[in-house]
Amino acid sequence: MVAVLPEPPLLVPELATGAAAETAELRASCLAAGARLAAAAPRWIAVGADPGGRRTVPPSAWGSFIGYGVDVVAGLDTTGAGRDGPVDPRLPLPLLVAGWVAERAGARVSIRGELVAPDEPRAACAALGADLARECTADPGPVGLLVLGDGAAAHTERAPGHFDARAAPFDTAVSVALRDADGPALAALDADLAAALVVAGRAPWRVLAAAAAGREWRGELLHSSAPFGVAYHVAVWTPR
Repeated sequence: MVAVLPEPPLLVPELATGAAAETAELRASCLAAGARLAAAAPRWIAVGADPGGRRTVPPSAWGSFIGYGVDVVAGLDTTGAGRDGPVDPRLPLPLLVAGWVAERAGARVSIRGELVAPDEPRAACAALGADLARECTADPGPVGLLVLGDGAAAHTERAPGHFDARAAPFDTAVSVALRDADGPALAALDADLAAALVVAGRAPWRVLAAAAAGREWRGELLHSSAPFGVAYHVAVWTPR
């Protein structure tokens, strides 16, 4: 099973403060997707983008949202095994969100992080996706794939990328691809345009496209909005 989430720190109510009401529906959709993924698999692989580039982060990792203003701790293992090692204040945002969603959704899961660079080449993303597909196929137990990343950050003048008229059609295409479980459409997203629109999800979505290749999927788009000029998409893919 696959869950696709955005990664805004505003998902965390302690960080949202005055924007908690505006993000309530988004938050509920993310937690619903996390709960469904947890019901399907006790082990997750979380794929996200980070400027630190390609690396694997073990389930023992713990981090904090302190860099975003509040010391809310999130770990990648919510099975109750206990914290192993210090809290990393620089744990990448996609993994912080993965751990926070798992905990808030009441999931008892072990999460391994797989990070790529925001500008990771298409071939490298495809290779990682293919490797993950093989791993999941070989695993005797169910594995959930959690893919994290925001859409275009250019829907309003106050957005990080300021207003760009290309943001709306770009995110419409993303939402349709996620709704229809259309991996080839995700793989075909223009990397240069995504960079210009400050899209955090382009590389993780490309990994998803390769990981999902060769199977039939049923897609559900649970949420799609751009409340602060940044597009947030939530979707679930289940095998047919």
